[in-house]
Amino acid sequence: MAKDLLYYLIFPGFLFTALVGAIFSWIDRKVTAWVQFRKGPPFLQPFYDFFKLLLVKETILPARGSKMTFLFAPLLGLTGAALASMLILLPAIGTKPGFNGDIIVIFYILTIPSLTYIIGALAAGNPLASVGASREMKLIISYELTFLLILAAIIMKAGMTITIHEILAVQTDEGAFIGSISGILLFIAFVFCIQAKLGLVPFDMAEAETEINHGSFIEYSGQAYALIRLTRYMMLFILPAFLCTVLLGGLRTDGIHLLWTVLKTLGILLVLTLIRNTNPRVRIDQAMRFFFIWMNLLVIAAIILDYFNL
Repeated sequence: MAKDLLYYLIFPGFLFTALVGAIFSWIDRKVTAWVQFRKGPPFLQPFYDFFKLLLVKETILPARGSKMTFLFAPLLGLTGAALASMLILLPAIGTKPGFNGDIIVIFYILTIPSLTYIIGALAAGNPLASVGASREMKLIISYELTFLLILAAIIMKAGMTITIHEILAVQTDEGAFIGSISGILLFIAFVFCIQAKLGLVPFDMAEAETEINHGSFIEYSGQAYALIRLTRYMMLFILPAFLCTVLLGGLRTDGIHLLWTVLKTLGILLVLTLIRNTNPRVRIDQAMRFFFIWMNLLVIAAIILDYFNL
């Protein structure tokens, strides 16, 4: 019991994921600044932002809506992110083998942060927050189907196993799944699903600053918004790590493989950052059409190609 608690709170759970996620956030902002010919923030800026919100800024509660639900939603989202990090990283780094069906459980747990954004926004009683929540709901409906199809294709490629440890074992024996045409198609669809899950451009319509003034998060401040910021830091690391685990052969930490693990995760982060800095925001109907039609067709094509071992 004590060991499991250590896994959840320290490594590879909450504390480790929060620290790495904050570093990933700095890299994302630094690369964004370079693309825009700016200097960018100092290394500790994500930590400054978080602790300023947590320790200095006042938490202002909305006059209307459910205050208890409004405050509980960010805590639930942070809990889900920490749990997802533990379930993904323990088998990925070879610490524990996981359990049968863990990839299905992870699929559901990864939806918790996005759902809590909706719950918190609806509890705020703000019309702009409700618009953001409505957009977030539509976006979830569209990309989660694609994400589910991607995981189904990965399960097929792994011989119908639904355990991350066994998926990694198949990739160890036969090579990373991305080394095939179907694997490349799944990688492309997975990257766009991550972009939508993180609410990054072009799928940031739920918090569009120029349209609805941060939408879902318009009423959040102080400690409550600090938890949201921390959750987003963690998800910025968790989702690329999950992609590396199921498509790129895992996250080995022994010897020179540790360097390769770092390069893989940073490479995915770089792709996400470049996408959000080279594309405009799309409308919610365009985003839904993109996932329902094009991304689903891409994954279905990958499934057909995998059937022919391509």
